[in-house]
This record gives sequence, C-alpha cells and structure tokens, in this order.
Amino acid sequence: MAERPTVSQKPSSFRRWLLQGQRENPEGFYEREPHAQHHTQSWWKVMCLTGVDYFSTLGYQPGIAALAAISAGTLALSPIATLVLVLVTLFGALPMYRRVAGESPHGDGSISMLERLLTRWQSKLLVLALLGFVATGFFITITLSAADAAAHIVENPLVAHYVEGWNVPLTLILILLLGGVFLMGFGEAIGIAVVLVIAYLGLNAVVIVDAFRYVLAHPSVFSHWMQALSGSYANPLALIGAALLVFPRLALGLSGFETGVVVMPLVKGDSKDTEENPAGRIRNTRTLLTSAALIMSVMLICSSFATTLLIPPEAFKEGGEASGRALAYLAHERLGETFGTVYDVSTILILWFAGASAMAGLLNIVPRYLPRYGMAPEWARANRPLVLIYTAVSVLLTLIFRANVNAQAAAYATGVLVLIGSASVAVTLSALRRKARGQAFGFGLVSLVFGYTLVVTFIDDLSGLRLGALFILAILAVSIISRISRATELRTERVELDDLARRFLEEAAAAKDLRFIANELNAGDAAEYTEKEREVRAETHIPSGEPVLFLEVTVSDPSEFSDVLEVQGVEVAGYRILRIESSAVPNAIAAFLLHVRDTYKQRPDVYFEWIEDSPVAAAGRFLLFGEGDIAPLTREVLRRAEPNRQLRPMVHVGG
Repeated sequence: MAERPTVSQKPSSFRRWLLQGQRENPEGFYEREPHAQHHTQSWWKVMCLTGVDYFSTLGYQPGIAALAAISAGTLALSPIATLVLVLVTLFGALPMYRRVAGESPHGDGSISMLERLLTRWQSKLLVLALLGFVATGFFITITLSAADAAAHIVENPLVAHYVEGWNVPLTLILILLLGGVFLMGFGEAIGIAVVLVIAYLGLNAVVIVDAFRYVLAHPSVFSHWMQALSGSYANPLALIGAALLVFPRLALGLSGFETGVVVMPLVKGDSKDTEENPAGRIRNTRTLLTSAALIMSVMLICSSFATTLLIPPEAFKEGGEASGRALAYLAHERLGETFGTVYDVSTILILWFAGASAMAGLLNIVPRYLPRYGMAPEWARANRPLVLIYTAVSVLLTLIFRANVNAQAAAYATGVLVLIGSASVAVTLSALRRKARGQAFGFGLVSLVFGYTLVVTFIDDLSGLRLGALFILAILAVSIISRISRATELRTERVELDDLARRFLEEAAAAKDLRFIANELNAGDAAEYTEKEREVRAETHIPSGEPVLFLEVTVSDPSEFSDVLEVQGVEVAGYRILRIESSAVPNAIAAFLLHVRDTYKQRPDVYFEWIEDSPVAAAGRFLLFGEGDIAPLTREVLRRAEPNRQLRPMVHVGG
C-alpha cells in the first residue's frame, strides 16, 4: 500500500529531533522503534521513578496529618489517622493495583479495564473523562511538587533573604528543568530518580531514628501523647471514628499507585515474556508496588509519631516553623543547620523531580488512547512533542495558581482519588465477572472507602472537580478537532486476504479486469447482486461483457479509528464478492484499492451510485457512524493518500 503522507517526506532537522526514536511504518503510522520504545529497567529502579512522587509526600504529609488532627481536636490523633491511611494502603490500594497490574500489563492502567466494560462511543467517552482526571492528577503533581520545592528554597534560612517572594519564578525554572530532563530521555530520568530516592529516604531515616532515640530516652514524651489521646476520646470507637473523619485529608499519601501500573512497560521482565503474556513484567511490577507500599507505610507511621511527639502544635499552623516541612523542622532543630540544609537540598530535589513520575505517566498513557481513537495527531505517539506540550501546560497552571501549594492541594487530591476510585470499581467489576465473590466483596468495600473520601473532598473544595472538568472539555475539544481533521486518512494498519479473496483478485488481475462495484449488503442473495449489477452497468457504462467483483464494507465499530482490514471472499450464484469489516466505509475501500494496486501493479476501478441524502446529514453519518456519501469521500481519501493522479485508483459514480 502506498505510504500515507502524514508528514513531510523530507522532515526538517527539528522534526527529526522531535521524532528521534520513532519510525513510520509502511502504512504511515508512527511507532517507537523496538529498541527505543522503552529502556526497560530493574523493578527497583522504576520504583524510584514512581517513588519520587510517592516518597516525596514525606516532605508535607506529616504536616498535613498534624493540621487535620488539630482541626479535629488534638494533635495526638495524627499517628492514628496516619495508621488508617497505612491500612487502606496495604489492604486496599495495594491488592487492588496488584490486580490491575495482572489485567492491564501494557501500561494502560485501570482505565483500560473500564474501557472494556463498555463498547463503541460510550467506552471512548468514559476514557476521555477519566483522562481528564489523569491530567488533573498528573499535571498538578508536576506543578504542586515544583511549587513545594520552591517554597522549601524560599524558607531555607541560609537563602531566604535572597529569594524572598520568588516562588513563581523558581517554580517555573524547576518545571522547565524537568521538561529538559525528559527531552533527553527516559534513561536519564530514571538515573536521576534512583540517586534522589536513595539519598532522600536515607536522610529521612536518620531524622526518624534520631527522633525515636530521643523518645526512648525520655519516656515521658510518649506518656504525654497517650494522656492526650485518652483525654480527648473516651473509648476506642470514638478514637477510630475521629481518625476516619480525618482520613480524607490524608489522601495525598496514596499518590503513586496509578503511575506504578502506567509505567509498567519500563519494568524489565523475563526472557520468556511475550506480548500476550508478560508474566515476568507482571511479577516484577507487583514486587515494585508491594515494596513501595511497605517502605512508605513504615516511613509514614514513623514520621507521624516523630513529628507529633516532638513538635509543638502551634509550629504546624500556617506561618509556623514546621508548616509544610515537619521533618525538615526536626532536621534543623535536632541535627543542626548543616544537616538541616543538606536535608532541605534533598527535599527540594526530590520534590522538584516528583513531577518526573507524573510526566512519565502522561508520556505512557496518553499515546495509548488518543492517537488510537484518531483524537490526536499521529506524532502524539512520540515523546518529545508531548514533553514540550506538557511542560507548557504545567507553566500555565503554575501561573494560574501563582505557585501556591495550598491552592493546588484539593485538585491534587481529586485527581488521585478519582483514579484510585475508578481502579477500585474496575477490579470490583472484574471480580464479579470472574465470579470471585470474596474478592468482589473486598474490593467493593474499598470502592466505598474511596467513594466516601472523594465525596468529603468535594464537600471541602470543588476546585479539583472544576479543574478536572476543564481538562475533560479541553480533551474533548482537541479530540473532536483531531477526529474531523484526520477523518480522511487511510486509517488502516494492513490488509489481510483469505484464500478465496486472493484467488478472486489474482484471476481478475490476470485478465486485467480489476473492476469493483461497491454494494451495501442487504439480503445477500442472487437477486440483490443481479439488480445491483444491472443498475451500475447502466449508470456508469461498464461494458456488458466486462467481469466485475462486488466490494462490501460493513461497519463494525465506528468509534475505532484504525484497524486491520480482513477481506473475505464469498461466492453467491456465480457472483464474486469481497466482504470487509471496518470502522469506516470510504477509508476501508480506499485502503483496499491501494493495496490491490500495489500488489497487482494495476490501477483498479470502483463504481458507486449517488445517494439521495443531504450532504450535511451524510457528513454527520460519516463522522459518527463511518458511512455517509461514500463515493466522494472515497475519492478524497485516495486523493490525500496518493497525490499522483496517474497512479490513483479510479472512482466512477453514476445515477
């Protein structure tokens, strides 16, 4: 088949740089080269890439837990609320995403599981809506983390005097630097993530161990905490109830799980893995998820105890010395300004690079859906153009939010919770389909927990929902424009003929009679083909003795954009028919004709009758249902695919 001219035949040096690591296959679709598609790494290295987001929440999670506990009545509640978060992580989110890893091992995430529950346009619209919240969570991860890193720079006592009020410029610089890293490639990003995570977790461990050493040396600190708890809550049920009420505000500590399954293609599997059954990759990804959850659970519990027992309540409040930097406060107070500054540098770097996991997630998940739906250009499968776009969007969001961490918190929580909630629904429905009642019940409870958390988040602040809606509208607008602009592409990956279809074509080519009558299949009996042939021969002046083949295209799923054309040969009362299923009739006919031309080195002819419908209505049917005014649309698809009129298959219309 002739190559589809989706890009210049002689791309500029800038375009070659943008699409480095990509190739255009024989049908014109951009693909990543096998060796460049993903630089697969050991699971623990990929854990560091996703962990820069997950583990970096230690920079602010203890402070958020403390503020939530104080608002509920007492700071002493913070470790108990954090324990609830840990239990939800280990017995809810972790088992759920281990299941997602098994059912969606190619980086589609939980979205693909929900996509399979519906068909046609319903599934596409669901995916687009979920992608809106993916964008909300991932973009806010980039901007909020960079803004928090900038805040740590501004609040550091050694440089505060020089950078006071520079939050927005510093945040923008950090975002641009992050984009620059990803323009270089995934391998470089993973290498930086490994160093940052090891250093950051090590420094946090030093701070926490020092805090527990002090508590063990001064038992009264622990006893005062116990007295505060017992004085505020008369019985364990009241304590648990209070912790559950506080839990939704701690939901930021659940970030990182969706990213962990989205970047699965980066995880190295076994040599025996296949595309259909990447068992090694699934096992290693589950190890990644479990290890990250266990490490983070231990760090969250320990950091919450350390900060609650050793930092006065007033220091956590806005403007206080521990506001948004509880562990950093302990590092400076207990281990000195030198260690504290080293800790600050580590925190700043990991918060800056926390956006790397979100960027990696966006680069993996968006190209798996929008280009396939025809709702983004084919170059959207390439990394570098997307990095430039994502960086620009992040810059815009930073300017809108003025690099304010608190202003972005609700949007971040909304994005995280919608993704986790949709994943919990997906695994629950999957368990029901498999008739695994125990799992369905357990995952159903988890879905209720996340549903409750999401509702509480909406009640507190609707900014995340509003931002998610804006992203959904933006994605829909881009999708509609792209779908319309790409409607006349060939939209065919390849053409496959069965034995009978191949024999029909070979015999027709040998007789130099590659003539096709396009027919809309109805009864499929001899009378239908007799009448159709009589009408078309009369209207298009096909000579009486010239043999013809009938060409019938049935629309299977018009919401799909590209597909493989499987051509089936059928014979009815001596009439030879070629039948095809496709997402769009004119595109399939054009792709088939070009395939015939290139295979048999002859220009085929196709014959149509004019339709009686309004051209406007026909255009709408084409865009929505893949049908419409077939003759002119087929000719237009051929014109775009083959600029040379002398080589273009001939389209005849009569009536």
